[in-house]
Order: sequence, then C-alpha cells, then structure tokens
Amino acid sequence: MTLANSERLSYRLMDENDAHLLFELDQDPAVMKYINGGTPNTMDDICNTFIPRLKAFTNAEQGWGLWQVNITETEQFIGWILVRPMGFFNNERDDSDLELGWRFKQCTWGKGYASEAANHIAHTLTSNPTTLSFSATALPDNLASIAIMKKLGMSFIKEYIHKDPLGDCKAVLYRKNLR
Repeated sequence: MTLANSERLSYRLMDENDAHLLFELDQDPAVMKYINGGTPNTMDDICNTFIPRLKAFTNAEQGWGLWQVNITETEQFIGWILVRPMGFFNNERDDSDLELGWRFKQCTWGKGYASEAANHIAHTLTSNPTTLSFSATALPDNLASIAIMKKLGMSFIKEYIHKDPLGDCKAVLYRKNLR
C-alpha cells in the first residue's frame, strides 16, 4: 500500500533500513518520557528489539507498520505513525481493531503534524471493510497523546493495565468505531 501526501506531509512504510531514523528520534528524553520514563534507546535496543517487532507486525498490503512521516517541502523526517492490530503482542490480536500510535520529534510538537498524519493514514485505511475500529493507548498523564486521540474522534473506553512482553503499564484506551 502506498499513501498519497496529505496537506503538508509525505509517507513511506519503514523497514530495518530505517534503524538510524528510529535511533535518532529516540535520543530525546522528552520524546521518550511517556515510553520508558525518558531513557534514550540504544542502537542495540533498536536493532535487537524494535526492528524485530516492526518486522513482526508490518504488512504492506494491509497498511500495517510504521509510516515514516516527512515534511513534504523539505523531506525532513519528523516522526512516525504506527498501525497494527490491537493486542498484537499479548495474544489478544484483533485484526478488525487497528491500533494507531505516534512518535514525533519535539521540534514539531504543537504544529498539528501528528494529528494530520494519524488522521490521513486512518482515513486511508477505512476503505478496508474488515477494519471496524481504530484504537490508541497512552499513559494516563500523557495529555498531548490523549488530545490527539480526541482530535481523531476517539472516545475514552477504559483505564487498564496494558500488557506487553516489554513490560506492563497502567494506560488509557480510546477507540473510534467505524461501523
């Protein structure tokens, strides 16, 4: 699947050759604050944990994976949008409910890029009749991500313990039903 550009942004599905971009993004403690408490990922983390996970859920035909987001005018990499089935890594996989996630460089925060990119990608994926909903999770105090969820038309579902092989954490779940 390829994505057309949105108003200000262009998109490309990422793969193992993008490890340097993933590493670069994860070096800012502010970017990592709600991921792991603010610790930058090492290149070893990217290559031995993140890339294998990325390969596991990427399905270009379905539009699943990490969508690299660039500013169209400058071709500057600014972040990514995650798309994968909910519960992919905790044995509760639901291909009809797609998880959206995002990580963007701090210098782009507050400019609407994450909302624009997530909305554009979600809108493109709604053409698949098997996609019944979009969901997103965040730590309860990650107000910026929760604001993006609300801009995408998602509603609060619950506070829960998010289960993941990399560690469980208290989270909030938001969802938008499509049908």
